[in-house]
Amino acid sequence: MQILAEVKNLWMKLNLRGAILMSLSLQVFLIFFAPIRKRCSNWWIVTLTWSAYLVADLVADYALGLIAKAQFTGGTSESKVDAYGDLLAFWAPFLLLHLGGPDTITAFALEDNELWLRHLLNLLFQLGAAGYVFYESLPSNKLIVATILMFIGGITKYIERTRALYLASFSKFRDSLFTSLDTGPNYAKLMEEYYSMKTNNIPVSIETKRQTVLESVLESPDAGAEDKTNSDDKEAKETSLFLDNREVIKKAFGYFTTFKGLLVGLIFSFRERNESVRFFRSITPNDAFRVVEAELNFFYDVLYTKAAVVHRPVGYLFRAISIGSIITAFVLFYVLNKQGFHEYDIQITYTLLLGAVGLEFVALSMLICSDWTIALSDRFEKHGRRSSIGSSSIKSLLKFRSKDSSFALHILHGRWSKSIFQYNLIDSRLKWWPKWIQSLRELFDDLKSGQVEQYKEKLGELIFDELKRKSSNTNKLESMKERCDSRGEWASNTSKWESIKERCDSRGEWALERRPNCKELLSFVRDVDYGESILMWHIATELCYNTGTDDKTNKYRKVSKVLSDYMLYLMIKRPIMMSAEVGIWKIRFQHTCAEIDRFIGDTFFNESKMDITKERVCNSLLSIPTVVKPADVKGNKVKSVLFDACILAKELGELEETKWKILSEVWVELLTYAAIHCRPYVHAQQLSKGGELITLVWLLMVHLGLSELFQPIEDPRAKLIIHK
Repeated sequence: MQILAEVKNLWMKLNLRGAILMSLSLQVFLIFFAPIRKRCSNWWIVTLTWSAYLVADLVADYALGLIAKAQFTGGTSESKVDAYGDLLAFWAPFLLLHLGGPDTITAFALEDNELWLRHLLNLLFQLGAAGYVFYESLPSNKLIVATILMFIGGITKYIERTRALYLASFSKFRDSLFTSLDTGPNYAKLMEEYYSMKTNNIPVSIETKRQTVLESVLESPDAGAEDKTNSDDKEAKETSLFLDNREVIKKAFGYFTTFKGLLVGLIFSFRERNESVRFFRSITPNDAFRVVEAELNFFYDVLYTKAAVVHRPVGYLFRAISIGSIITAFVLFYVLNKQGFHEYDIQITYTLLLGAVGLEFVALSMLICSDWTIALSDRFEKHGRRSSIGSSSIKSLLKFRSKDSSFALHILHGRWSKSIFQYNLIDSRLKWWPKWIQSLRELFDDLKSGQVEQYKEKLGELIFDELKRKSSNTNKLESMKERCDSRGEWASNTSKWESIKERCDSRGEWALERRPNCKELLSFVRDVDYGESILMWHIATELCYNTGTDDKTNKYRKVSKVLSDYMLYLMIKRPIMMSAEVGIWKIRFQHTCAEIDRFIGDTFFNESKMDITKERVCNSLLSIPTVVKPADVKGNKVKSVLFDACILAKELGELEETKWKILSEVWVELLTYAAIHCRPYVHAQQLSKGGELITLVWLLMVHLGLSELFQPIEDPRAKLIIHK
């Protein structure tokens, strides 16, 4: 029995020390790897981060429970021999420090922010457990001062995390945007003065003038503007502004401050819209995407990290207290007479102290090098608090971060993954595997998200140019004046809003109607639901891509292919990001897959499956006569769009040189339709998974005025007029 007791005691010591060191290791992992998830969409990075995020709290809670148990069952008696109880009391606040977590991650998903109250209760319970351990070590604790200092540091970090979760919770984030309420003119005082003058027979009247944002409308960059021609666009590009990295961050932070209410559906004035449109129409496509990337990075920091807490005066004070208390505790332990401590316990304590100090300085360096510091330093300079040393340091930092072409530097400083996931329907039907293997492959594909194309500037230029063209002439001066002069009529007269709404709701019609030779293609977007349109145009794009021999150098060919596969990927793998109007896409997709499988089986029944190529399948599909509509043959029960897509591909083939230009414009419209109709909350969810191109397009559309979130805001002003 005595042997079993000794073994149990040894296991308790090893278990406790192992749990503490593992807790420290998880903190080190999270502080370095957590930021990577917004820059890299690899599934294994997301999985590792998720696992470490969940396990870190469990291990810290478990280790703190072991310390409390050890103190309760014999730590005090053992401390008379080797001061073990003093070390237990000293180790406890380190676990509070670990529970506070690194600055780089407070929430793995948006739903974690709603659990801020649970973290607050956990703080109270864990503080009580650590306080009990400390109380049991009194009054002979040789580390009493150092332990108190570590308690200060641990509590500070835990409060920071709980506060960050609280501020990022949906309800609090929304409430924080309503900082002040303007109740307008003082009605009671005005009416008292009016009544007093009337009773004294003073000729007086009330003049009410409803001032709106008309003055900003008159300065609208779109007022009276017509659609730009290609030559005008080229000239605009040559005169566009070019932004350095500091200007990008400054502009992004300004727009983040103005438009962060997007996440909760706030309405913005036309003054804010016009300022944004004017700026984005004056810069290059590359700079526009850089500003949007940086702005989304601020959204990520507010929702998933401690940035909203740390980058405040109180946050700087808390950080100074935390660092100061930890360093002081380290010094006190270093100069302490350690007689009575076991050597391995001393080494573990030094490991904890060095780890705590190291994590604090890593967090401090990240804080100094963050976009927040650069943006806030610019504000300080505007108020005359410019520091030449700080300014030169920031310039050096930005110069280094601008050289992020390599993968390693992108992982360190990139703002999103720049990964455009792909899903190709015909490719997926040519993978011949047994059913059980196919099921495993589909599961693995869901984890790793399939094939990936890297974002290219040419793709950004195409999207930006199309959005810029679409945003022009959306608000003519006459209609704007009518809206500003309206006192409620516009609410029942929706035709005055159609110029913006129709272009936001366009799923390809706007691109096709502008071309006289594309009228026959309108039925393929106008007479079908959104999900059917995506599937049909995807197959048609694939047929054109794999059968054309004279247009492989066309600059729009590859872009159309990438957008086509990306939109199908979103519909299949990320349906939550697509519009609710995708309809019965799942049934339609399954029927189409079944018809492709049957066509391949019937056409190539006597050939080896390895010899069947995508090019041969596409050529065979286009060789089928399609003089009769598939619906007239199959009826409405079958939802496949395979041969409707063949008809569309043949129509596109007759357009020859303009085919890929038209396809690229249609795909941009299908993308923008999904982007603007996806809930902002869903866009925010993707920021922690490497980001999505559709999210960048959504925010870019808002900045170019292509959103119904902008309305004229009346500012009524009333005054008493005394008539002579």
